[in-house]
Amino acid sequence: MIDRQVTGQGRCSQHRPGRHVRRYWTTLATELDTHGDGVITVDEFRPFVLDSERFGPTIAEFAEALSVLGDPDGDGLIEHPLFVSLMAAIGFEEANIHALFDTLGPDAEDRITMATWAGGIKDYYAPDMAGIPGDQLVAARAV
Repeated sequence: MIDRQVTGQGRCSQHRPGRHVRRYWTTLATELDTHGDGVITVDEFRPFVLDSERFGPTIAEFAEALSVLGDPDGDGLIEHPLFVSLMAAIGFEEANIHALFDTLGPDAEDRITMATWAGGIKDYYAPDMAGIPGDQLVAARAV
């Protein structure tokens, strides 16, 4: 299902998630690769990510791309199972993903809005944010 979303199959041609993901990665690589050598070093990565003026626009691209992947039917809502699939594919623990989803305030049909998720992504990557829903992703969970 995620592969289909990344390639844009099953969606109208002007709203293909793969286009958003490619644009995000291109933006990120362009910003990080300060030497233009095709390699992103730790020294190139670290100051960029800690500088919200430089990193903010890139995170906005990422937030848009990821939320579009979570909305294959284009209704502006992200269903819980797909949210879990996408976040697990990124590498977060399932218990933490469910806790985050619950914190984002799903509706009665167990969905969150794209805007809510995109905002949560931006907050998560902001270097000075604390006490945000995204904290659930790094909280230790009892097994």
